[in-house]
Amino acid sequence: MLRRFVVTAAALAAVAGPALAQGRPDARTMSCGQVHGLIDQRGSAVLTTGRYTYDRYVADRRFCMMEETVRTVSIPTRDTDDCRVYLCELDSRDPIWDRGN
Repeated sequence: MLRRFVVTAAALAAVAGPALAQGRPDARTMSCGQVHGLIDQRGSAVLTTGRYTYDRYVADRRFCMMEETVRTVSIPTRDTDDCRVYLCELDSRDPIWDRGN
């Protein structure tokens, strides 16, 4: 019984290990077109953009929270340092920010 458990656990670890080790996509290793394709396919994607930086980029406003809006930013990709993508940010015009005044 113990032997069967050990064999099963080892098999599961071998299968799950590579999946758990996969990191988020690195925009710097992709073309700008590939980045746009990935974001469009998923609706949103968390991408590495530098050694210690990453963010969540979206296809459009539908993938933001209700109190957020989209902002256009540039990220570095393999073929350009100026790949334009959208990210969500709090909408400073949202009435929720005026409640304390």
